[in-house]
Amino acid sequence: MEETRASGEHRQFKAFRVKELHPTFGAEIEGVDFPDPSEEQFQEILAAMAKYGVCVFRKTGMDDTAHVEFSRRMGELDDIRPYITAGRKMRYEYYELFDAGNVDEDGNVIDPNSPKAQYQRGNALFHVDSSFNPRRASFSLLRAYELPPPGHGGNTDFADSRTAFDELPEPLKSELLEKDYVAAHCMAHSRKVAAPEFFKDLDVTTQPMHLHRIAQKHEPSGRMNLYVAAHAHHVEGLDAARSDALLKQLLNHTTQEKYRTSIPWENPTDMIIWDNTCVLHRAGSGTFAGKFKRDLRRTTVHDASSTAWGLNEPNVSRRPGFSLDVSNQVPQPVAA
Repeated sequence: MEETRASGEHRQFKAFRVKELHPTFGAEIEGVDFPDPSEEQFQEILAAMAKYGVCVFRKTGMDDTAHVEFSRRMGELDDIRPYITAGRKMRYEYYELFDAGNVDEDGNVIDPNSPKAQYQRGNALFHVDSSFNPRRASFSLLRAYELPPPGHGGNTDFADSRTAFDELPEPLKSELLEKDYVAAHCMAHSRKVAAPEFFKDLDVTTQPMHLHRIAQKHEPSGRMNLYVAAHAHHVEGLDAARSDALLKQLLNHTTQEKYRTSIPWENPTDMIIWDNTCVLHRAGSGTFAGKFKRDLRRTTVHDASSTAWGLNEPNVSRRPGFSLDVSNQVPQPVAA
């Protein structure tokens, strides 16, 4: 039986200490023997992820190698090879590490007006990793390599999409379940929303999209979840006005302050792990931009659930007047 202490610490877990960060989700975990926790600790980490959706681990001491090796225990990893363009320099030794920082290939802080910075503006929108890929992500493991001085911001924010589903107005919840709405996800959409002038010539409707049910069961916990994000371009079968209104309503509902927590980065080697199938996240703002390095490195675990590959099948309906070519889709990366 679960017992709660006044401090917010839980005794449900025996292999480490857990401090809750929010009434409904999020936890800080202490006492894990990184980089190679015991099988007992590892199984409890998975249980904590199912319960809390996002967990933070301070001062893990992990380098790039340990980060990648630990991540492999979580499941099959995505890698950057499909995204490497001619002339691009590798910042890391491992293909499995995604660049989630504000540092260029030469180790310098990027200019806030540079193309890379424009591209990264989409990270400040609440999203889930890889919903636009042929196979979506489950866990993301984000580790601090170098951080801005204290007081310059740069938190990572999270939203609890399971509790958001639970607390939907009943008429809307019934509509989602009865209609079984499907959203088309596209990275180009969120990038253009975040930086419309930079991407003004980009026709989002020509870009790859992947389909996922909006209301779906989070298999590790058995709870229902709202799978919405900034990458969601439209709802299949609805006209543009109704689709846009519904997605805006759901995203605004899910990201209300009462469903959010903001996790500060305190030390190099801090790590945050979250489950993209039950929480949303975004890069927090700060005065570090253009001044100080916020070098974060991420591994991304391919989802292994029954809905990992979405619904891109010939018999799935299309939005009226919208033609979606799914014949040659190439996954695209997204940083946190």
